[in-house]
Amino acid sequence: MQHAVISGSGLYTPPESISNDELVASFNQWAGQWNAEHADAIAQGSLAPQPESSAAFIEKASGIRSRHVVDKAGILDPARMVPRIPERSNDEPSILCEMGVAAAREALERAGRTAADIDGVIVACSNLQRPYPAVAIEVQAALGIQGYGFDMNVACSSATFGLQTAANAVQLGQARALLVIDPEICTGHLNFRDRDSHFIFGDAATALVVERADQATSAHRYEILGTRLFTQFSNNIRNNFGFLNRAAEEGMTHPDKLFVQEGRKVFKEVCPLVAELIANHLAELDIPVERVSRFWLHQANLTMNHLIVKRLLGREPEPGEAPVILDTYGNTSSAGSVIALHLHHEDLVSGSLGVLSSFGAGYSIGSVVLRKV
Repeated sequence: MQHAVISGSGLYTPPESISNDELVASFNQWAGQWNAEHADAIAQGSLAPQPESSAAFIEKASGIRSRHVVDKAGILDPARMVPRIPERSNDEPSILCEMGVAAAREALERAGRTAADIDGVIVACSNLQRPYPAVAIEVQAALGIQGYGFDMNVACSSATFGLQTAANAVQLGQARALLVIDPEICTGHLNFRDRDSHFIFGDAATALVVERADQATSAHRYEILGTRLFTQFSNNIRNNFGFLNRAAEEGMTHPDKLFVQEGRKVFKEVCPLVAELIANHLAELDIPVERVSRFWLHQANLTMNHLIVKRLLGREPEPGEAPVILDTYGNTSSAGSVIALHLHHEDLVSGSLGVLSSFGAGYSIGSVVLRKV
């Protein structure tokens, strides 16, 4: 049995960013126009008016101040409020491939590896732009990797589920090294005309190199001490978009063809599940929670993360114990916890312990315990 390490990480950040103030101005302009167009029905009580949003509301509800996006103009256009992402020919790299390759190249550079050292690619994300051919195989071809590739989707937990899959392959000797790539264009499945969720998501892509410990040479290596996954069915976070929509009379008109959630229920139900899973996982590895220097948590909601770490530690977390990136990135689904790891790990000393954890629709939860080599 081989030991597996994360030997390199990569991040692609779209160049455009939208502040809360910009997003609110667009939303409120649309809401005002909608209310004016439906003034009679609103006056008669047959329609409820669209409430306005506010930057203060967004930051208080989520901790998000801005988000990076692949297209700013389309989102902020009150007549559209959807990113403009033109279709590409089959002979051009897809946008998810393009983002994934950019993140992968940085991860390979940090790991001191080339395509010749990689045996496979796992693309794990919430929303793939097509059923087939797999985006992972497209990335594999773009990077010139000889081996295999496949896609997987476990919503916001895709990165940790992909990490376990990669670690298992390395530990069992099925591969020398794998790339786990999480390209997320979350703004493509967000309803920017829903006040309760229009601010949640941003776009990004991450990549991790997982390889045999005895072959890794990078300066910042993290041994994977253990992985643990959990799922429990829930409708509280849902997206019903799919190819069968065109076969239903309702077509694409229902709002649940985009992201929908029961936020209060998610908060109440998921936080204790995550804390329990991480606590049990650490106990199985005979690691006292006090020895964990860093929690790289899924970046969905600042209050959720604070509560989870507080339940684990039995005290208020110190600054830096649970890094926050959602203030400037928003919720980037599966990429969020990896962004936190990528941006907040180099200060840890050899022997330091950390937990990479994800949680989201499903419900799905993943825990990966790491030790800096």
